[in-house]
Amino acid sequence: MSRVDGYGLIDRTRTLSFTFDGVRYTGHPGDTLASALLANGVHAVGTSVKFGRPRGIGAAWTEDPTGVVQIEEPFPEPMLLASTVELTDGLVARGVSGQGRLAEVADTARYDRKHTHCDTLVIGAGPAGLSAARSAARRGERVVLVDDRATPGGSLVGDGPAREFVAEVVAELAAAPEVLHLQRTTAFGHYDDGFVLALERRTDHLGNAAPRHVSRQRVHRIRAGHVVVATGAIERPVVFEDNDRPGIMLASAAGDFLHRYGVLTGREIVVFTTNDSAYAAAVDLAAAGARVTVLDARATTPEYDSVTVHAASTVVGTSGTDRITGVRTASGDSLPCDLLLVSGGWNPTAHLFSHVRGALTYDADLGAFRPGESLPGVSVVGAANGTFDVDTPPLVLWRTEGDPAHQFVDLQRDATVGDIERAVGAGLRSVEHIKRYTTIGTAHDQGKTSGVIASGIIAELIGKPVEHTGTTTFRPPYTPVAFAALAGRERGKLFDPERITALHDWHVEAGAVFEDVGQWKRARYYPAAGENMDSAVLRECAAVRGGVGILDGSTLGKIDVQGPDAGELLDRVYTNMMSTLKVGRVRYGVMCGNDGMVLDDGTVLRLAEDRFMVITTTGGAARVLDWMEEWLQTEWPDLRVHLTSVTEQWSVFPVVGPRSRDVIAEVFGNLDVSNEAFPFMSWQDTELDGVPVRVARISFSGELAFEVNVSAWYAPSMWLRLLAAGSRFGITPYGTETMHVLRAEKGYPIVGQDTDGTVTPHDLGLGWAVSKKKLDFIGKRSFARAENNNPLRKQLVSLVPTDALTKLPEGSQVIEFQADGSLPAGSVPMLGHVTSSYHSAALGRPFALALVRSGRSRIGDTVHIPVDGALVPAEIGGIVLVDPEGARRDG
Repeated sequence: MSRVDGYGLIDRTRTLSFTFDGVRYTGHPGDTLASALLANGVHAVGTSVKFGRPRGIGAAWTEDPTGVVQIEEPFPEPMLLASTVELTDGLVARGVSGQGRLAEVADTARYDRKHTHCDTLVIGAGPAGLSAARSAARRGERVVLVDDRATPGGSLVGDGPAREFVAEVVAELAAAPEVLHLQRTTAFGHYDDGFVLALERRTDHLGNAAPRHVSRQRVHRIRAGHVVVATGAIERPVVFEDNDRPGIMLASAAGDFLHRYGVLTGREIVVFTTNDSAYAAAVDLAAAGARVTVLDARATTPEYDSVTVHAASTVVGTSGTDRITGVRTASGDSLPCDLLLVSGGWNPTAHLFSHVRGALTYDADLGAFRPGESLPGVSVVGAANGTFDVDTPPLVLWRTEGDPAHQFVDLQRDATVGDIERAVGAGLRSVEHIKRYTTIGTAHDQGKTSGVIASGIIAELIGKPVEHTGTTTFRPPYTPVAFAALAGRERGKLFDPERITALHDWHVEAGAVFEDVGQWKRARYYPAAGENMDSAVLRECAAVRGGVGILDGSTLGKIDVQGPDAGELLDRVYTNMMSTLKVGRVRYGVMCGNDGMVLDDGTVLRLAEDRFMVITTTGGAARVLDWMEEWLQTEWPDLRVHLTSVTEQWSVFPVVGPRSRDVIAEVFGNLDVSNEAFPFMSWQDTELDGVPVRVARISFSGELAFEVNVSAWYAPSMWLRLLAAGSRFGITPYGTETMHVLRAEKGYPIVGQDTDGTVTPHDLGLGWAVSKKKLDFIGKRSFARAENNNPLRKQLVSLVPTDALTKLPEGSQVIEFQADGSLPAGSVPMLGHVTSSYHSAALGRPFALALVRSGRSRIGDTVHIPVDGALVPAEIGGIVLVDPEGARRDG
């Protein structure tokens, strides 16, 4: 063990057991997986993604580019940093060889989010952040302080006075009523107007032994009047040959492991530095029992009795396999070691400042980029702003001499100086382009240790100053965030809210198979014993065409349009006239976008002189309401109209088929359902046992049909009454698949299935629904475009396979042979594609609808559709295949 008595903040009175790469080890509460592994002498944790080279733990926190592990227990999670995984009893992990793997079992842990508002948000609980939070609290402000480590203090983890300062400030903040202090919380995204996303790790890692009601992680959505960025700085390494071996880490990391976890990471230590900061770690490690030699690249160096210092000395190479065994200096000396610490200076952690487009400037004294401007509502303090308590600036050194192919810039990506040389040799000069060519800075650490070094090396190679190259763009998230945390509770059934009709329980009991339509769960078909979908649908279709069927059509969108100018509004959004519709009548209508392409279709009922009910498709209801509101509020605010969605207030049951009139007459004895008294495309109000009911003669099947509308509160009772009345006529519930077949047999298109955003009403054979009298409506001018009148446009037609057996797959391409019966050489021109395809009980054969180039002028032609490697011939026909005369509509 490499524990040192008298050091660390961990609880050594308790022991935790964990397994890594199949070997059992022990650690203590407060350990990370990295500190526990190092305490047990384990430095190599995996292999690199490209070359398979051994890789170890390179830093003590999120800046580590190499210590990537896979958690297996208590729940599999890939590509985590050992330095950020908090040790728990029973933890099982393994080193990652290149890539991790996703869990095979769904994660059942809870994740959630919380919205927080404050006057001042302070990010970072180091000395600068604690001071800023205390000042804001003393001003009486609402303060949120977030810090990503388990304990506050930042770099103040060493001596007693520093810890006393941290404890004093934390106690004062805890006593302030308007302060929220969140440790183990990483601010990973900073956005406009003081909006910050922060991830709180609320339980022990992966939540084992946590109460079920406690979420594993929580995303805090924080709105702050002022954001103080006190995120400190990240130590910068120096690039040299074979700088990727296990046992090479940042100098500050070794000090962190010592003071936080009581781990002495090496006994024979070499420190390679260009600045004074590394001496603190060197001296502390020597005091803990290590023999330390410092190689300082500067000619003038500090002097310490406890460490050996070599001035003007640099590392140019290393030796070892699974762990470093020695270093080679530029002077040719070889020094044995079991740990090499590197410090090339410090880079202000300015990522969150950059997220809100804060400009960075190059500071030649620091050899780093720091915030270079003031942003309203944002302050950057302490080391994050480039403020360091040092007397002598560092020597700026990006790399030493050596083989560029073995000088690693981004250790996680296996990207080398040689890769940068090739990028520059290919003519690339932009750091953004070179980043993408080499993949430097695209791994989990987002270039925390490699980004600025890459800029410096690029500048050297192209002969430009570093400020000319700049840095790559820092984007959220600052550190990786699990998709589960971003999803929060919106997972499974809550990912996209499921909407169900008032009859959902009845459909479930009836054995319905459901499909998702928009957000609705709709009954697709009702299989009897031994039936698959095709046989069930054929049975349901035959029942409707031959007797009577009933459908739950409650999901259709319903918009109540009221006001003196309601008719005028509808005239402007529909292609045909709606203002001339008489009260008590119904009209089919088509809506188009500005481009003249079909947006939605449906029916409109006129309820009163100043009131209409607009019926939309199920999936288009929200879009249509939004579309109408946008025009009403932004383009025509003078129109006196109000729009209200009543989709869920009304349940709708189409009763369809030759015996539908008998069923309606039996249920509503006071309603005259004859053709004369109740003509097609009309509606009437009635009641049943005192409950208001609206019945409409609308048909989406071509059959005699009545749509029964009732308040959703009474839907189950109404449904059962209709079923009871229709039982002697063999009434059959049918689902959406049967509805699709019935409508397709009549050539009624479904928007979104038979259209794709490039289809006009004329392409669908709905030119009759486009008014030639109205001066204007949305999309009208687009119909005059040359392309919209191109005779080669795709048009909706039917396709009937000549073998009367093959069901054409939806989405299949439609092609044709040349005049000589052969396919053209090279690419085969596509005439169109199949949009809908079904087996038909009425036709006794399969059929399809398709969009085909010049389709209506080609009726009678034979085309071919590739199916399972063969070409199936099919004849183009008109879109109405069943009852083209429309005789069945009136019974």
